[in-house]
Order: sequence, then C-alpha cells, then structure tokens
Amino acid sequence: MNLKLKNTFTDNLPADSNSENSRRQVLNACFSYVNPKETSKPELLHVSTEVLQDLGLSKADSETDDFLKVFTGNQIPKGSKPYAMCYGGHQFGQWAGQLGDGRAINLGDVQHDSQSWELQLKGAGETPYSRSADGLAVLRSSIREYLCSEAMYHLGVPTTRALSLALTGDQVLRDVMYDGNPAYEKGAIVCRVAPSFLRFGNYEIFTARQDLETLKTLLDFTIKQYFQHLGEPSKDTYINFFEEVMQSTLSMIIHWQRVGFVHGVMNTDNMSILGLTIDYGPYGWLEGFDYEWTPNTTDSQHKRYRFGNQPNIGLWNLYQLANALYPLIEEAEPLETILNAYKTDFEIKSLVMMRSKLGLELQLENDKKLIEDLEDVLQLSETDMTIFFRNLANVQKDDSDNSLQVVEKAFYKPNEISDVVRQTWVNWMNTYKSRLKKENLSDGERKAKMNAVNPKYVLRNYMAQLAIDAAEKGDYQLIDELQQLLKKPYGEQPCNEKWFAKRPEWARYKVGCSMLSCSS
Repeated sequence: MNLKLKNTFTDNLPADSNSENSRRQVLNACFSYVNPKETSKPELLHVSTEVLQDLGLSKADSETDDFLKVFTGNQIPKGSKPYAMCYGGHQFGQWAGQLGDGRAINLGDVQHDSQSWELQLKGAGETPYSRSADGLAVLRSSIREYLCSEAMYHLGVPTTRALSLALTGDQVLRDVMYDGNPAYEKGAIVCRVAPSFLRFGNYEIFTARQDLETLKTLLDFTIKQYFQHLGEPSKDTYINFFEEVMQSTLSMIIHWQRVGFVHGVMNTDNMSILGLTIDYGPYGWLEGFDYEWTPNTTDSQHKRYRFGNQPNIGLWNLYQLANALYPLIEEAEPLETILNAYKTDFEIKSLVMMRSKLGLELQLENDKKLIEDLEDVLQLSETDMTIFFRNLANVQKDDSDNSLQVVEKAFYKPNEISDVVRQTWVNWMNTYKSRLKKENLSDGERKAKMNAVNPKYVLRNYMAQLAIDAAEKGDYQLIDELQQLLKKPYGEQPCNEKWFAKRPEWARYKVGCSMLSCSS
C-alpha cells in the first residue's frame, strides 16, 4: 500500500514545543505531535470504495495487513507525522476556551488527481486536548458517523467523508445518557477524510489569547492552501475570505434544511472553514416536520440547535468568526456588511430551494405565502417530511380530486386527523395545483426535477440504530446494506422499498432513535 502522505499542515504551522502527551493548555501553537494508541485486536468492518479511489488506493490495498494497521492506529505510515489540532470554541453559546482534537489524530494529507485529502483517525486515543476524556470512540457512534458522512455526500450536501470503519478490540466505558449508568462498549475507529478539518475555533483560540502572530500565520496558511484564488494574504484578502466562508456556510445550511437534517451540535468548533458538515454527533433527520425538533438530549431544554434555528445559529457562529478575524482587519464595517448579507441571501436562496422542492420554476409573487402556508400546515399533525415531499411529485395538476392521499401516506396517525386539519390540507392542495397550472413543465418533467432534490431515502435514526444493534451482536451486514442504499438516495430502488417508510412506533422514544447524547 503506497499512501503517499505529505505533512502540509505541520510543515507550515507552529508546533507545540512540548512533546509530552499530557492534558494541558497548549500555547502559541496550531497543533501537537501525538501518536495513535495501539489497539489490541483490530478488525476492519467496512471500507468506502469511492473514498479509496479518491486517495489513489485500490480494493486490494484495503485488504492488506498494512491498511488494517494504519487505519486502526497500530502502524504509523511512511512519511506521516501524526498530530492533533489546537482550537477553541463557543459551546451552546458560551466560550469554552481550549478544546482541540481530543479524540482525533491526523495522519497527514494525500495528493491525488489534483485533489488534497487529509486523513484523520477518530477514536485513536488521548491527546493534549482530551481534557478529562480518554480520546476513544465506541462502535455505535462510529457507525453513525461512517454511514452519515457518506449518506450526506450522496445527497449532495457538503461534508467530510469516511474511508473506513474498524473495531479496536478494546472496551470503552461510556455513560450513554449521562444518567450515572456507565457501561463498557466496543471501541471503534473511523478514518475521516476531508480537504481540511480547520474550524472556526482554530482562529478563535488565538484571538481569545491575543496571540495575533499565530492567528495571522494560520490565516495566511489557510488562504494560500485553500483560497489561492483570492490572491496573496492582505487585509482585503481577509475580508474576501470571510465572505466566502459566509457563503459556503449559508449554502451548507440551505442543504441541511432541504433534506431535513439536524446537526444537533452547531458549536463553533464544529463549523468547518470550508463549509463542510463536520462532526457527526447527535444528529438526526426530521421524522415529523417540526421546526422545534432537536436530536440532542443536552439541548432538549433550550433547543438552541433545533431544526428551525439552524440558519440563525449559522449567522451567530459567523459573528464569532468575524470577531476572531477583526484584529487582523481592524475595520468592523466590511465584516458587518457581509454578516448583513447573510440574512438577505439566506431568504433568497431558501425561497429558491423551497421552489425546487415544490417543482416550481416560475418566480411568482405569491410563492412565499404558498410556502409559508405549507410549513404551517405540515406542523398541524405529525407529518413525515421525507415521504411528504417525495410523494408530492405525484400530484397531477389537472387531477380533479384533492390529492389528499399524498399527504395521508405521510401522516403518522392519519385516523386522528381532525376535520379542520383535513380541510386545511385540502385547501392547500387545491391552491398548489392551481399554482402548478401556471408552470410550463409537464407533470412528468416536474416529477423528475422534484425527485432530484427531494430524497426518497435518508439515514433515519432508527435505521442507523438497527445497524448498531446488529453490529453489537457481531452482524455487520446491515452496515453494508445501508451504505449501498444511501449511495442512491434519489433513486426509486424498488428492491429497497422497505426503507421508504415512516419511523416505526417502537422507535419513537427508543434511545438512539429519538434523542441522542454527545457521548461517543
């Protein structure tokens, strides 16, 4: 296996002067050198063939002993100088100080086909940033990360990706629901892949410490490495950089809203500088359409990271990044102009996105009200978001009936729908069909366009939990079945119709299906 690793990050940025792997505050450094923890009995469970190819590796490479050892932490690949990044962050709206890669160790970057990919082992052992934790990960959270990052990629959502999923053979102690009942679970490691794992918090930490020299070094490196088209680093370049980060963040969240994805932990240390979905913890897809829903038990009281608030949190996080960059720009006005543009641009792009979900190409004045009315009626009863929008494509604009069967298939409790709610749906459907008649597309053309943006298959929490339950018993077949399914989320896949279904009732309140914690 020829991995052709480089060390672009560590070769260009200041390192921690202390080589000891002990929990501590790391000053004036972007990273600390640290080696993965050796695992006792590693076992490879799954590999993404697509990511293999992106790295210039073959299926045969993935079957070698070297591959197993490298991606479970038991062998440092040739040329690698493993490290953990130093960063800070705002967690649930409060400055948390130094955070850093507490359970992730980076191996370096691979250049292949004019692309650069950084490799990171999540769950590979403690680092100086582990605080009171052990730096390890468990099988359940690793399965969720592995499946979700690949599922998001095929949905067209900007995301980090996953190369491999492996057992370590070691037991890891975790308190799943933070209720004082810890238990041992199977340890696991995921190899995550991305052009960069830099986060808002990488820049925040240096401003918070008034270490502007390291801040400038990191920002200049970022621009030269990932934003070369902006030109040489300067005050104007920093402003243009911030604008691009704003736009990519906005675009990412629009995609989240489009497919009904809720991140669950939108802390600034979980916000990618490249606008990638990063750090799959207590995420979830909407089952019933509900702007107030969050999958995170830690957030259950205040619901800061609920579905409907994700756009606002994106802006809040951008304000924190602006504050971090301000000392190098020394002008508030250009940053404020960009932040104000976020609000306007989001409204415009959100309307475009919703029109596409409804199959509307013409831009008519009343479209906004049609969409607002739909969002209201969707919340009058528990209505499955994925099924509703997918089936909406089947509406015939000249059909004389009220097309209510489209909605009824998405209701979780159709027999409990009141006459008032039912009539509200009938009214909306009639208005929608009248609007469709103003379009030039045929029903078939519209359906094809709608099905290209409204997925049929998403990684519902109960599906991931079924794979976890089976894997805990040593059966890993469902991991592969779901990964193959989620490669074609917009396809009909008649043989997989069983997964185009509402959440089963047994999963409504089951741990891992309805609410999740940050425990890994």
